[in-house]
Amino acid sequence: MLIDDKKQSLTRILVGGLLGMGGCLLLGWLTQPGWLFLSRLTFDFTFCYNSNVPEVLGAVLGFLLWFLFGAEIGVATLPFADGGRTLLLRSLAHFVLMALTLWAWVVLNFTSEPLPGLALTFLLPFALIYVLVWLGRWVGWYAEVSQIRERLGLSPAPSPLKWRETLPHILFAFFLCLAVPLILRLCDDVTPVLSVFYAWVLLPVGAFVTGLSLGKRQGFCPLYPAACAGAILLFLPLARLFSQMTDGPMVVTALLSALAGNGLGALVRRRRQRGAVRYG
Repeated sequence: MLIDDKKQSLTRILVGGLLGMGGCLLLGWLTQPGWLFLSRLTFDFTFCYNSNVPEVLGAVLGFLLWFLFGAEIGVATLPFADGGRTLLLRSLAHFVLMALTLWAWVVLNFTSEPLPGLALTFLLPFALIYVLVWLGRWVGWYAEVSQIRERLGLSPAPSPLKWRETLPHILFAFFLCLAVPLILRLCDDVTPVLSVFYAWVLLPVGAFVTGLSLGKRQGFCPLYPAACAGAILLFLPLARLFSQMTDGPMVVTALLSALAGNGLGALVRRRRQRGAVRYG
């Protein structure tokens, strides 16, 4: 069992699994021709995209796999352990389970595609997202320890521009905005699916969520948005070695996403502090 609290974990598994099945329905609807133009849609959803499996069997297996994937995401919202070797081992086990579930869905739906290409298209982004979430949690735990030390009067005064408080998040920003896009660009095909996914989904969501977490714990930290934009600026000349894509707009995306998340987090922190003073 990945989680010691079995009652909570079963609840998260059930909720996550049901949401996963809802995601399967949503994906089936979105992949129907004409949905974007609001044409009349039928309930003949597409569950098997390029498979030799009969449609009914594919639908059953698809719902099962989406339930499992949603359940695995749901249980991941609880801490696996307090720390140490147990946390690392359970995290690795959870990652392997999610990767196997995703790979089973890929093999079910794309039986005629070459496996190496499928692994790069699906498993590589999944692995990078998992690492980003794991590192984001680690940075959050580090910030929580700093908050506890601050409340106990053990931490030093805030540093200029809160550089000390922001340092772990700056390291995360360079991983998100420099290492990840380089890996995806190196693995991309003629059709840059991975790079497009990064620019439109992974970068703005990752920068916003991490900035939000930092703002809620430390207040407004201008160095984090600057670090995100600076890391993308370092990525631009390196990316030219592998492709001629137009990557300049990602600088603005990284800056504004991190700035919006950090600003919103700082507002939430200020409101909480005011509430604590009012009712304290």
